[in-house]
Amino acid sequence: MNPKQNISLINAMIRITLGFTFLAWSTAKLAKRPNQQSYLWIALLAGMKIAEGIVRYCPIVAMFDNNKGQGSKKDNQHNSHKENKETPKESAEKASPADIQNIMSEFNPASIFSPDDMKK
Repeated sequence: MNPKQNISLINAMIRITLGFTFLAWSTAKLAKRPNQQSYLWIALLAGMKIAEGIVRYCPIVAMFDNNKGQGSKKDNQHNSHKENKETPKESAEKASPADIQNIMSEFNPASIFSPDDMKK
């Protein structure tokens, strides 16, 4: 598996800096109180952030990017409309002008907003 870099250079530098900061802090605390496991966990997490910064790959970011790509059909249609790239299937699902007129005739702002909202 060859993961593709998914964090920027600035993000990587921040991860490395904060990782070393927390690693130094947790190591100092761990030297004073070796029986405290919370400092060990912080040291492990800091090491993970350092590694993510060096490699410039974060599995959490990759997971969110994968989930964004597998959104619902409605989300995909909305995103494709933004980019003005429509597939033939999506263009076939467009509403006809008669459907739009029917929807607009049923639309009544008074049923959605109160009279006080209409005054504002």
